[in-house]
Amino acid sequence: MSNASEALLKGTSKAVLGPALLVLEDGTVFEGRACGAAGETFGEICFNTSLEGYLEVITDPSYAGQIITMTYPQIGNYGVNLDDAQASRPALRGLIVRDMCAQPSNWRSEMTLPEFLQREGIVAAEGIDTRALVRHIRDHGAQRAVLSTVDTDVEGLLVKVRASESIVGVNLAETVSCEQAHPFEEGALPESMAFALDEQLTDGDGVPKSFRVVAYDCGAKRSILQNLARCGADITVVPWDTAAEEVLALAPDGVFLSNGPGDPDAVAGTYQQVEKLLGQVPVFGICLGHQMISKAAGAQMEKLKYGHRGGNQPVMNLRTGRVEITAQNHGFGLVFPTLGELLPEESGGFSEHADDLRFWSEKGIAPVVRNPRFGRIQLTHVNLNDGTPEGIAFLDAPVFSVQYHPEASPGPTDAHYLFTAFMRLMDGRDDYLDIDIAQDRLQGWRF
Repeated sequence: MSNASEALLKGTSKAVLGPALLVLEDGTVFEGRACGAAGETFGEICFNTSLEGYLEVITDPSYAGQIITMTYPQIGNYGVNLDDAQASRPALRGLIVRDMCAQPSNWRSEMTLPEFLQREGIVAAEGIDTRALVRHIRDHGAQRAVLSTVDTDVEGLLVKVRASESIVGVNLAETVSCEQAHPFEEGALPESMAFALDEQLTDGDGVPKSFRVVAYDCGAKRSILQNLARCGADITVVPWDTAAEEVLALAPDGVFLSNGPGDPDAVAGTYQQVEKLLGQVPVFGICLGHQMISKAAGAQMEKLKYGHRGGNQPVMNLRTGRVEITAQNHGFGLVFPTLGELLPEESGGFSEHADDLRFWSEKGIAPVVRNPRFGRIQLTHVNLNDGTPEGIAFLDAPVFSVQYHPEASPGPTDAHYLFTAFMRLMDGRDDYLDIDIAQDRLQGWRF
C-alpha cells in the first residue's frame, strides 16, 4: 500500500477501539466499543430523541447523574463548536450512541466529539443497539446502569451497579449550581446562534424596557439566561438555596427559577424559599423551576417511567388552543390533582379531576383548582403524548411555570414566546400568557 493510500485510509477510518459494556440493574447487558474517555461510570440510564443538538444535550446541567442514550443513529457528524455549550463542563455521567462520527464535516466545528469527550473525561460507547436499549427502557423504565471500558466482567459489574446510588432522594441541583451570586454578562449571543430574535418591550416613547431579574441557578442552561437577557432582563444569578430575604433585598422586578437535574423532593433549599417569594414578586419557572413552584404550593411529584427527553414533545397551550412542539428533559413531574380541588365554575362545570389531562385539551378548557396556600391555580399546558401536566399559572398571584425548555437549544422555537410572557408579566399585564404563536410563525419566527 502506498503512503498516499495509507494516509487516505487513516483519515477516513476509525481507530481500533476497545470494548465497552453497559450493564443495567435488571441484568440486561449491551456490548459496544469505547468512543470517549476510558473508565467506568454509574448513573440512571435514559434516552433523548433529538435529531440534532447533541453538544447542547451533553452540556445540559439537567443531565447530572445520568447516562444518556441518543436515539438518532449517527452522533458527532457536525463536530463540536463550543459556542453551543450550555455550561462550562458536562455534568452527565456517560454517553451511548449507535455510531460515533470521527470525521465531522461542518464549517463551525472546532474538534471532534470523541476528542471533546476525552478532554472532559466522559465515558462513552458506540456500536450498541440503541433501538433495543430504548425499547427496553420504555418497557421496563429508567434504572441504574454502569458503563465500563475497563472491566468486562458482567457479573462483577452487575454487583457494582446494584450497589450504586439511585438519583431518587439525591439533591443533584446543588452539584451544578453556582457558588455565589454574580451578574450574568453573556446576554449577547454569538452571531452563529442569532435566530428568531425577540424585540424588547418598549414604553410609550418606543424606548426598550429593562427588568431586574434574580435567577435561581439550579443547573441553568446558558442559552436560557441568554434568551432572558435578549428580552430585556438585567440578570443576577444566585445559588440554588439563596434565602428569599436576600433575593427581595435586591429589589427585583421578577424572579426566575431555572431548569436543573434530579429529584425535586430533594431540593428543599429552593422550594422552601420559593414559597416565601410567591405573591411578593412576579415569578417564572421552567423544568425544575416549575417543580419548585409546584412544591411550594404543596403539590406532590411523581417519578415518570422513562421521562420526557428530546425536541419533539407536543404540548397544547389550553389558554390559546395552540400546539407547541417542545424540547424537554425531565424524569419527574407534577401530580396536578394534588394542587387542590377543581373549581367547577372555572373548569367548564367539571368537578372531578381527570387521570389523563388530555381530557382538558379535548374539551378546550383550562381548568382551575383552589389551592389552600395561594388561591386559584390554572392548568395552562398539557403533554399530548401522555396527558401529563406541562404548565400552570396562578390566577391570584403573578406566577407561571412550564415543565419544558423554551429556549430552543436544542429544539424548536415554538415556545420561545414564554420569555416575552415573563416580561409582560413583570410589566403588569393580565394577558401575559395569551400569545398566539401562529402569528409569530406568520411574521417569520420573530417573537
